[in-house]
Amino acid sequence: MTAAAAAAAVVCALAGCAPTAAKALGHSHTPATPTARATPTAPASSPPASPAPLLPSSGSPAPAAPAAPQAPAPFITPVPAGTVVAQGDVASPKGSIHFHYRMVSNGDDTYSAQYSNFTDTAPIPISVTLLDTPPRVGDGVTYHGVGDHVLGGPTSTAAVPSSTNIGTAPSYLVALVTYSSVASADGVPVELGPGKVLAVTSVHWSVPARQTNVHPVDGGARPLAGGDVTATTASGAPKSYRVGHGDLPADVADRFGITLQDLKWLNPGSGAFDPEGNLYEDAVLNLDPEVL
Repeated sequence: MTAAAAAAAVVCALAGCAPTAAKALGHSHTPATPTARATPTAPASSPPASPAPLLPSSGSPAPAAPAAPQAPAPFITPVPAGTVVAQGDVASPKGSIHFHYRMVSNGDDTYSAQYSNFTDTAPIPISVTLLDTPPRVGDGVTYHGVGDHVLGGPTSTAAVPSSTNIGTAPSYLVALVTYSSVASADGVPVELGPGKVLAVTSVHWSVPARQTNVHPVDGGARPLAGGDVTATTASGAPKSYRVGHGDLPADVADRFGITLQDLKWLNPGSGAFDPEGNLYEDAVLNLDPEVL
C-alpha cells in the first residue's frame, strides 16, 4: 500500500465509513457511500374491542337485555262438566205425559239433554226434540230439530232416565217439543197420530260465560284498518267487523287491541284470509270468543 492510500484509509476510518470489499482488496480507490438505514414502523393493528360494560357493584359484565316476552296463546275454557244450564218439568195439556228435563254441560263445549221421571198413559210411544221456532200443540212435526230422542211408550211407573247429546252452543233452541212417534196412524186417534205435537215447553237457558284471555276493544278506525264494526255483544264489545279497502291483518288486530294470532284464532276456516294471509275486502271477521 502506498503512503497516499494509507492516509486515505485513516481519513475514512476517522469519518466513520467502512471500506467496501473491493476497496479492502485494493481493487478500487473510490470511497464507499454510506447506506441510509430505514426507520422501522410498527405493524398496523385494529383498535382494541370495547369491553362489555361492568356492573358498578361487582365489576362483572352486565347481562344482555332480556328478550321481549311472547304473547300468550289465545284460549277459551269450556263450561265445567255437570253444570246445569237449563231445566224444567213437562206436562202435556191432557195430563197423559210427564217428565223432567235438564240440559247439562259435558265439559268439552258440548251439552246433553237428560230426561227423568218419564210417565206416559197415552197408548203411543213419545219422543222429544229441540227447535229454534216453537210449533203449536196439534201441529205435525216436519223437522226433527236437535237432539231428537225417544222417551218410551206407555208406562205404569217412571221410566229409566235417559239422555242425548245436543251439540254446542244450544241456547238458540228455545222450544222442547214433545210429539207422538207412533209408526202408523192405524187404530190411533188423529190427535195422537205420527208426528203430532203433544206439548211445547219453553226452554230458559242460563249458560255462564266461558273464561278467555281475548277481549277485543275497538280503538277506532285508522289507516289500514278502516272497516266497520257490524255487530256488538250485549256488553257493547265488538262482535264482528267488515274488512275495508286496503285493510292489513296486523293493523286490524291492533285496532282491536289483540294480536294477529288472536284474530286468526277467532276466525278458523272463515274464508276471510287468502292463502298468503291477506284479508279479502268486505269479508266479515268474528271478534267474539263466545261464538267459537
